[in-house]
Amino acid sequence: MRKILVPIMIFVLGAGLAGAETPARLNVQVQNGQIRATPSYLGAVVLAAPYGTSVAVVSQQGDWIRVRTDQGQEGWMHQSALTKKRIAMSAGGATAQTGASSEELALAGKGFNSDVEKQFKSQNPNLNFAAVVRMLQIKVPPAEMRTFLQAGAVRPAEGGTR
Repeated sequence: MRKILVPIMIFVLGAGLAGAETPARLNVQVQNGQIRATPSYLGAVVLAAPYGTSVAVVSQQGDWIRVRTDQGQEGWMHQSALTKKRIAMSAGGATAQTGASSEELALAGKGFNSDVEKQFKSQNPNLNFAAVVRMLQIKVPPAEMRTFLQAGAVRPAEGGTR
């Protein structure tokens, strides 16, 4: 009986391990990825994830993905900051081209480039793109954002700036 039971147990354990999947991995495709405490843009930033960082997918809630870093830290990132594409980072030599800014690289990772911008501008000639550029340059510190939200009695559904 034991001679039959041992091979069966080894088979069952092996089959169980073979079925265990490693978590899916995604890569940060924005210059300064922010891992948040809650699945909300108003959630407190608990960790920075620079461009090219690989993270494991823990779960997903709508457009928000709970991720785990290689150091075991967890939090939420918006799906727009992540890609399945492998991001190869390499140091360039003296002949490396440096014509693209880090912002342009991040936009290119999302499929946005000068051709897309040109087409959009031709389809929307009355839009004030200079104003959009100025808005993109505004940086609001988290503490100032919390003060603003509290003053306006804004209470995000997911706990906000916890």
